[in-house]
Amino acid sequence: MIFEHLAHYGHEQVSFMYDPDTGYRGIIAIHSTILGPALGGTRLWNYESEDEALTDVLRLSRGMTAKAAVAGLHLGGGKSVILADDKITDREALFHSHGRHVQSLGGRYTTAEDVGTNPSDMAIVREETEYVVGLEGRSGDPSPVTAFGVYRAMKACAKFKYGDDSLAGKTVSVKGLGHVGYHLCDYLHKDGAALVVADIDQTKVDRVMEEFGATAVDHEAIYGVDADIFAPCALGAGVNDDTIDEFKVDIIAGSANNQLAHDRNGDALDERGIIYAPDYVANGGGLINVNAELAGWTLEEAHAKAGEIYHTMLGLLEIARDEGIPSYKAARRLAQRRIDTARRRAAVAS
Repeated sequence: MIFEHLAHYGHEQVSFMYDPDTGYRGIIAIHSTILGPALGGTRLWNYESEDEALTDVLRLSRGMTAKAAVAGLHLGGGKSVILADDKITDREALFHSHGRHVQSLGGRYTTAEDVGTNPSDMAIVREETEYVVGLEGRSGDPSPVTAFGVYRAMKACAKFKYGDDSLAGKTVSVKGLGHVGYHLCDYLHKDGAALVVADIDQTKVDRVMEEFGATAVDHEAIYGVDADIFAPCALGAGVNDDTIDEFKVDIIAGSANNQLAHDRNGDALDERGIIYAPDYVANGGGLINVNAELAGWTLEEAHAKAGEIYHTMLGLLEIARDEGIPSYKAARRLAQRRIDTARRRAAVAS
């Protein structure tokens, strides 16, 4: 079963580790190292099953390969998940175990923060391994740069759809008001957009309502909001067979990973004339931010690189239009083109 999963997603390696002393249960997936060492964050989540966790880490790590390729970075795709409740009391012991897990891969994989983890957790991981980025005092929290990249992707979609990339007067519905969602709302508010928001955490909703004048709806009702743009910024698979007919928007562009539950959902958006910003293109700012730590870029350089997502997204949408294919397929072609070029070079060199 496990090898069938790996073959389906095209992975090089998956590592499982259990530490009975700390209760740590972790999975690290390395999808590809053809462009460079794998990099991807650590997600801590209370998964319903081990199979759900495995599927999640495989999909996320595959997306990281495509994200790095489209962004033009010399990195491969990886991801790790820790199966635990995010309210766990002894996080220090847990992340020491995770650091040892990362170290066991000998540099094939470098981690960073993700859903359920933070720079403090990564500092504990750093005590066990050098293969960690996103530390305080270095690249730090990638959320602001991720949000900026999504904002730039959204503006590119607006330019393609409306002929003008200003979001002033547009209504944007946002699901998920965590670090990235909050910063995205800030950018949108400053650009003059009206916000309709939803989150399962009412304190986050209240903050965005107070600071940005947002209107709130139930987190399940957000899919049917009559808006210009929908920004999925929570967990993935929000665009699925159940929600696809609810959308009343022109554009879907957000920070969530794996927004399409199935390829057929991307086809359905295209048939309805809804512009979809492929997630790993739009949310590439986070990877760019942590890559800055590896490449020695300044934060200003990382911010500027994330801003280039605008031109990447606009070019991708033009390819999709000219070739008559959905945008998610155009994004895959761009990523695969760079991966194939690297593979040919490696073959010649050997």
